[in-house]
Parts: sequence; C-alpha cells; structure tokens
Amino acid sequence: MRCGCSPDHPLYAPVPFTSPDLSWIASLALLNQYDYDSLTFIPAYSPCVSAMKVEPLRYNSAAEPFDYHYLWQAIRPLLPVQQTYKRILDVGCGNGFWANRFAEIGYEVVGIDPSETGVEQAREAYPGIRFEVMEIGTDICRQLGVDRFDVVVSLEVVEHLYLPRQWAAGCFAACRPGGRLICSTPYHGYLKNLVVSLANRWDHHFSPLWDGGHIKFWSRATLTELLLGAGFQKHGLIFRGAGRLPLMWMAMVLSIRR
Repeated sequence: MRCGCSPDHPLYAPVPFTSPDLSWIASLALLNQYDYDSLTFIPAYSPCVSAMKVEPLRYNSAAEPFDYHYLWQAIRPLLPVQQTYKRILDVGCGNGFWANRFAEIGYEVVGIDPSETGVEQAREAYPGIRFEVMEIGTDICRQLGVDRFDVVVSLEVVEHLYLPRQWAAGCFAACRPGGRLICSTPYHGYLKNLVVSLANRWDHHFSPLWDGGHIKFWSRATLTELLLGAGFQKHGLIFRGAGRLPLMWMAMVLSIRR
C-alpha cells in the first residue's frame, strides 16, 4: 500500500510493513493472496503530508467569522491580565479578525497562517498588526525574530491538521515558561455523540462532500492528551464549552499553562 505520492517523489520513502497496529491489513492482504513481505506503507507522519491544512483556506474578506459570538463568550474570561501577559501569537489567524479583536483590547499581536489570501486580507484590513504567511513549527520565534510569547491562541485550527502533534509542539515552543495556550475546536462527547446517533445525523455531521473541512474530531480527553504530550501542564488546565446547551456544545475552549 502506498500514499498518493509518486514513487519518484523526493519525499517518497516506503517502509516494510511490520506495524502490529496494522496487522489487520496484512490479514486482508493474505486473504487476497498478496505477498505479506512485499507490502509497504507510508506512516501518518510522512513528510509527504503538511502539518497544516492540505490546501490553505482561501479568503475574500476580513469579515467576522460565524462562530465569533459564542467563542468570544468563552475565550474572553480566559485571556490573562495584560499587566503580565501582553503579547499574543495567533496561530492559524486566517483573515486576521481574531488577531484584531485581541489588539482592540490592548494586546500586542502577531498572526501567522499558511493561507496567502488570508494574510493578504488581514494586512489590508488591519495594517497595524504584523501578519506572516507561515506554518507553526518549533522554530517559529526564530523565524519571526522575536522572543517567546506570553499567550498563544489557536482557534478552530487543530481539527484541520494531519499532524496535530507538530502543531502542539510548535505552540509549546512559541509560548514562554509560565505562559498559556488558548485553543478551540468543535466539541465531541458522549451525550452529543449519542444524540447525533439517535437523530441519524452522522452523514451530515461528518460529511466528506465538501472541500477542505475537518479531518480530526476531538474530545476533551483527546485534546488534553495531545497538549500534555507536548509538555503543557495539567495543573491549572481550564475547560469551557461554547455554544448550545451544556454537553451539546458547538465548540470547546482549553486554556493550559506551559
């Protein structure tokens, strides 16, 4: 089995099929009279795949996002006091709307996003804020030529990523010791999942029929595990649901300390 890259691709590097976690594929191959030893696969962390969006989103304005109001109600109380937390890095800033919202209440903000159209709209609409076309990485502060940030914010981003651990490691590296990461993603949990099942709405909820979209679906437990694995501290973690009734939330917001 191979990924969609051509064997001539410089990053194409098949490896022997030995993973015990994927032994079911070997069984399937044997049933179909394939040679087990000849099977190869590209692991999920293959460099053929970007950590950020497969195709960066395209923006034609700096308009307010549809989720602004319910997310802002959850995020605003989590923003640290500006006397000791002044600088924010907005990871996946899109069209710059959120970065500008933080700047309006007194923070110094830098926004990054892989979308050239998003950064173009952001620079045009909010010329007083620095925006750069780049992805998050562990050397992001060196690339930007700045010290680590007091707060890293990344809203509705992690659900789009093939390599969320790279995103988490980059956010950790960009955040100063004692600083905080505030991130949000669509909420999934037992009760909400049960209601979606009873309503027979999974085809709609997980619809693959739109370009781009979400490829990872996070719960409070899995997102917390991701962030703790990157080095963030469990002590002082704050969780907030956003939108709809409790346990049926549209989104969840986590604030976690480095």
